[in-house]
Amino acid sequence: MGLFATLPVEEVTVQDIATAVGMTPAAVYYHFASKEQILVEGMQRFAGELVEQVRSRIAAFEGTVDVATLVSDIISWTARHKVPAMVYFVNSIGLNLLVEALRRETRHELIDVLRSAVRAGRRNRAEAGVVAVGIVSLIETALASMLNQDSTYSGLGGRHFAREVGALAGRIAGA
Repeated sequence: MGLFATLPVEEVTVQDIATAVGMTPAAVYYHFASKEQILVEGMQRFAGELVEQVRSRIAAFEGTVDVATLVSDIISWTARHKVPAMVYFVNSIGLNLLVEALRRETRHELIDVLRSAVRAGRRNRAEAGVVAVGIVSLIETALASMLNQDSTYSGLGGRHFAREVGALAGRIAGA
């Protein structure tokens, strides 16, 4: 994932991957059909961990979910997992249909998890769904901003950025 995070995906070769892990290209091909399979499996692992983080943090709340804290925590968690996050949220966008299908499936899973969490605040299903879409969109955009270290992120710094994004998520959720 480190190679895919630092180089454009199309420039990473199986030889690069083999060298990075101390294998021969033949050994890499024994385990994986292509570099794209390696990329997708790494992205699937990260996506699963991200969804699990959201689920476990929601479960840790007693009663109503504090969406602002949840989103701030997810941004901070992602900052600690920068390499796979960079691949997932920045470097692989639009790469191929398989990658986009994974990203879409993960987005739907996050929306479902968040819909249930915000619906517990006595919203109807449709309203909770719209709120969940807004929060997931905010998370994705904020993480891309953080990983690209754009001017908004750089101007605020990591902790302040996470708090402000969390506060905006809270406003979206109507907290």
